Amino acid sequence: MEIKNLFDPAVKQEIVDRIEHLIPQSPRQWGKMNVAQMLAHLQLPMGIALGTHTVKGNWLMRLVLPLFKSKLYDDNPWKKGLPTDKSFIMTGSEKNFEAEKAKLLDMINRFTEANIKSEKHPIFGHLTREQWSKATWKHIDHHLKQFGA
Repeated sequence: MEIKNLFDPAVKQEIVDRIEHLIPQSPRQWGKMNVAQMLAHLQLPMGIALGTHTVKGNWLMRLVLPLFKSKLYDDNPWKKGLPTDKSFIMTGSEKNFEAEKAKLLDMINRFTEANIKSEKHPIFGHLTREQWSKATWKHIDHHLKQFGA
């Protein structure tokens, strides 16, 4: 699997095109979220990079997860059903597909090297801007595949 750099305009456009192909009835291939919840979910990790969302985590996560930091952006696909921070869980709340899609597309457009607010991830520690970009692309790609896009 080739991990792409979301700062590249062609890569960004490819992601936007894949999101534009989603519909409110897009069926999930795995997991519990519906497509609108997935669109909302994708915004939160991007929000960490852009400075609009914070994650506290617990001491154990901050101790152990940095050992797995490279999995965020390496060439291996993420496994289905990986655990996530509680603040990223969207099941149990209804989301408006069109509103969440518009917010996500706006965030993707604002996701530039200049707009990354911090190189320190609250759980994984220091991330370069390139690592932020590749991890974000990998996360979006993972969930778009979840819905066949």
